[in-house]
Amino acid sequence: MPVRHRERHRTDRIGWLRAAVLGANDGIVSTASLVLGVAAANASHSSVMVAGIAGLVAGAMSMAAGEYVSVRSQADSEKAALDLERAEIEADNHAEHRELTAIYVNRGLDPALAKQVAEQLMAHDALGAHARDELGISETLSARPIQAALTSAASFAVGAAMPLSVVAIVAESSLIPFVSGTSLVFLAILGALAARVGGAPMTAGAMRVTFWGALAMALTAGVGTLFGATA
Repeated sequence: MPVRHRERHRTDRIGWLRAAVLGANDGIVSTASLVLGVAAANASHSSVMVAGIAGLVAGAMSMAAGEYVSVRSQADSEKAALDLERAEIEADNHAEHRELTAIYVNRGLDPALAKQVAEQLMAHDALGAHARDELGISETLSARPIQAALTSAASFAVGAAMPLSVVAIVAESSLIPFVSGTSLVFLAILGALAARVGGAPMTAGAMRVTFWGALAMALTAGVGTLFGATA
């Protein structure tokens, strides 16, 4: 009895993983940086908290809007390409057969076999075959703007809530060291998990995210300290 082997690939995770990682990373970095900047300017604990909450709301909406516009544009481009391909199939089906056959020949198939494959695939789903093999558009990797927008907003809010939770429970005098330290830990964990899910080295992913987060927080805290000293 033949054994069924199901290979596990991660390409089906690319879309949502990208949006989730970017959202959570931006949520931690931007909110922690904002909180540190305001705290370094000698603001009160309540002012720091209000600034952080405002940053969470504004950032989540900004991420959702930006991701939606970006992915919506991609979806519109894919739709236009599919509409054009559909019209070409209807106008000259034989030419599209030859085009698909040539694609398979270039990929290494024997011409006779390539022609047979093209004929069978087009008989089954002509537009799907051309979308996948000519245009590089597939159901798995197709653009989903609403999903991307919601994922970005939710993941940003989750990321931003991490440093905000620290602000809520830590005394004003300890805000800067606690927020910066815990945020770097959160970033390292996020980077490692994202790399793990995506099949990349976990250490490299954690170090990359942590480095840029630390740089952003340091610069923002420096600006807050400068303005606090001159106020």
